[in-house]
Amino acid sequence: ISFPWPFVQWVQNVLDGTAESERIVYNDPDPEVGFVLAPSLRWDGKDVNQLYLTAICRRQNLKSLRDLRAEHLPMLQNIFTKSTVTIEERYGVPVNRLCIFFHYQPTYYHLHIHFTHLREATAGTSVGRAHLYADVVDNLRSDSDYYAKRTMYFSLRNNDPLLHELLGEEKQTTTKQDE
Repeated sequence: ISFPWPFVQWVQNVLDGTAESERIVYNDPDPEVGFVLAPSLRWDGKDVNQLYLTAICRRQNLKSLRDLRAEHLPMLQNIFTKSTVTIEERYGVPVNRLCIFFHYQPTYYHLHIHFTHLREATAGTSVGRAHLYADVVDNLRSDSDYYAKRTMYFSLRNNDPLLHELLGEEKQTTTKQDE
């Protein structure tokens, strides 16, 4: 399925520093393992019990969990280490109070990792959508192609463009078969 995603240009602008540069709390410019860490628009930036940051990787070829292989473990470790240190130094939240996860399906197709306070962890960590960082790393260590091969079940919200795209194709297929 291919259709435009409005966040893709926004993500590129954040990575290039032409958008939201004042919101970036950490910037690693390395093209292989680098990333940008910024507060999510879901967080007011004040109450650390509601902390929500997103790390967006610099690699353009990584769109979602499906693209991750064992060769990306150094990048994932770099993002984890530098983000958790930055979060503790800046906001006083230690790693053992963080929930770190990926979404599948993601909101936008450029690999990013969510960092939330455990008290805020219910926002976006539902079964069928969130994949914990530690599980992703373990799976890639066990099998480099784990996410390329795995059947991944996921839920979609009623207003999700992917759901509408899937339903539209399903209706077209049904209509053609009925003719």
